[in-house]
Amino acid sequence: MHEIQVDVRFSETDALGHVKNTSYFIYLEEARIRFIEALGISMDVQQWNFILASTKCDFVSQGYFNQRLLIKTWVSKIGTKSFQLEHEIGCAHTGEVIAKANAVMVYFDFEKQASEPVPELLREGLNHYLVGL
Repeated sequence: MHEIQVDVRFSETDALGHVKNTSYFIYLEEARIRFIEALGISMDVQQWNFILASTKCDFVSQGYFNQRLLIKTWVSKIGTKSFQLEHEIGCAHTGEVIAKANAVMVYFDFEKQASEPVPELLREGLNHYLVGL
């Protein structure tokens, strides 16, 4: 399982100090980027081969300003041309689950404007984080 920590900034909260719903998607994007980096894939946009086909977030509890969040990421499915990531966002100090999310990433050739099979080297890296649900 891949993990990152994020500190909730004031601008990411509403008037009550709760994390805004849209802020969770920013945290999840950060988690996906760090996950892909951990696989050894370049963040050079000229070599980027992924599109986000789908994402979903279920809000379980409330997050707050100045809270440290722990975002866990793992792979739940590897298809021919795509893979699915699962995320769990929790309080880093208490372990309380705040949100659960997933995302479908498609391996994509931007020059051809078409999806392509997930390369074997990437598939091997994804298998390292594969967790059956």
